[in-house]
Amino acid sequence: MNPKANSIKIERTAKTLRELSLEKMREAIINGYFLPGQRLIERTLCDELGVSRTIVREVLRHLETEGLVETGSQQGPVVATLDVSKVAEIYEIRALLEGHAARACAVLASDEVIRQLGDLINEIESAFAERDFQKVMRNTTEFYEGMFVGGGKTTSLEIVQSLNARINRLRAMTISSSGRGADAVSEMRALLDAIQHRDPDKAHEMSVAHIRRVAEIAIAKLQEASQAKQAAEAG
Repeated sequence: MNPKANSIKIERTAKTLRELSLEKMREAIINGYFLPGQRLIERTLCDELGVSRTIVREVLRHLETEGLVETGSQQGPVVATLDVSKVAEIYEIRALLEGHAARACAVLASDEVIRQLGDLINEIESAFAERDFQKVMRNTTEFYEGMFVGGGKTTSLEIVQSLNARINRLRAMTISSSGRGADAVSEMRALLDAIQHRDPDKAHEMSVAHIRRVAEIAIAKLQEASQAKQAAEAG
């Protein structure tokens, strides 16, 4: 008898409730369904998600490791606030790692990788035209992952991926800005053009310039929101 014939290994063909709940909660925070500083009450989340308290607790713990949830001593879990200094640091890290990845990609990427990056920019442009911001974020993430892999910077990619939840939260803010679609696509095409021409210095320059621009937009939006909140509280 084949010893494997009686194996009790479970063949997973679908995501677990925990994984689905984690995705829903992450998207809800990134897209602003839950606001910065808002309390995340377990019983309410159980009802909204339709899952057990155990799953909710596991999801909240995971989101805390991603920087989307904070646990205060009094309030319990809350949606993490977007601190300007921390946001600026995230963009600094992106500029360092993505700039180096762009430089390496210009040197090492295959023609097929470059073609795929071009296809993704076309997808991003179409998604902006359709105002499908979820697709914009997915394809933008794929573009940068392709650039890191194409440049052989897989360890750097792992570091960036650990920040992806926070990056996408900020990206959700910036991509909806007026005129951002055309500007973002133009900036990404300039980056890809440098990679296609095998110009590592230019690729680095275009990558860093792109990140500095989105950092300016994100920080300006946060400062506007802070000023509006202070004015409302004063009034």
